Amino acid sequence: MKLLVTGAAGMLGRRVVDDAIARGWDAVGVDLADADLTNETQTRDVVRGIAPDAIVHCAAWVDVDGAEEHEAAALRVNELGTRHVGRAAAAVGARVVAVSTDYVFDGTLTGRPYVESDPVAPIGAYGRTKHAGELALAEEVADHAIARTAWLFGWPGKSFPDTMLRAGEARDAVAVVVDQVGSPTWTGHLSPALLDLAAGDITGPVHTAGGGQCSWHELTLELYRQAGVECVVNETTAAEFVRPAPRPAWSVLATERAAEGAPTLPRWQDGVAGYLNERNDT
Repeated sequence: MKLLVTGAAGMLGRRVVDDAIARGWDAVGVDLADADLTNETQTRDVVRGIAPDAIVHCAAWVDVDGAEEHEAAALRVNELGTRHVGRAAAAVGARVVAVSTDYVFDGTLTGRPYVESDPVAPIGAYGRTKHAGELALAEEVADHAIARTAWLFGWPGKSFPDTMLRAGEARDAVAVVVDQVGSPTWTGHLSPALLDLAAGDITGPVHTAGGGQCSWHELTLELYRQAGVECVVNETTAAEFVRPAPRPAWSVLATERAAEGAPTLPRWQDGVAGYLNERNDT
C-alpha cells in the first residue's frame, strides 16, 4: 500500500505516517511546506508525483475559535483544500479518507449518540467549513470515506489533557465544564482506524470516536486519577466559560456501520491510559 498523508506535521498526521510505516506500507507525509492544498496546481502535482493508492487527509483548519472570525480563510482550507485533494485523488485512482468532526452536529440530540444517518446542522463556522469539506470530497471522488471524530488528543501536541495536566501541576484547583458531553478520542486509537478505512472499501461518513462518553469535567477527573495528580476539579458551565465559538453540548458519536466494515475504537478511558504512557515515556 502506498499512502499519502496530508497534514503530516500535525499531531494526528505524524501518528498516521508512523503507524502506516509500522504496517510495512510505503507512507509519504506532506504538509504546507510541500504543497498548499488550497492551490489546485500544487495539490495536483504533489498527488500525481507520489501516485498513492490511498490518501489520509488530515490537513485542516482546526482553530475552532479562530474560524468564527476568519470563516472565509477556514473555508478555503477545509472546503477548497479538501476539494482539491479529492479531485487530484480521482485523477490518479486513489481512495481518500478525510478526517471530519462532531462539530457538524448541533449538539441538541439527547439519549443516544449521533450516528452516520443523523442529519447535520453545524452551529459554528468551524463545523460549517468541515461539513462543506465533506460535501466537496463526495462531489470529487467516489471512493472516499469521511472519518468523523471528536475531542481528539494525543502526544506530542497541544490538546486538552496536556493543558489540564500542566494546570493540575501548577494549581491547587481547576474549574471544568460539566454540561458538554462527548467521546474523547486518542490519536493512538484513531490512527489505526484511519488506516483500516484506507485499506477498506466502505464509503461515506463513518464515525470514529473513542468508545463511551463523558463531560470535560469527567475527563479531567479520570485524567488526574490515572496520572496521580492531586488537584481539586470544580464544576463550571459552558455559559460561565465563554469562548468565541459555540460548542455542541452533546458530541457523543457512535457508528451504525460496523457490519459494513466500519472500525470501532476502544473506550476513551483506555485512550487516556495510552496517552499518559506515551507522555511519561518522553
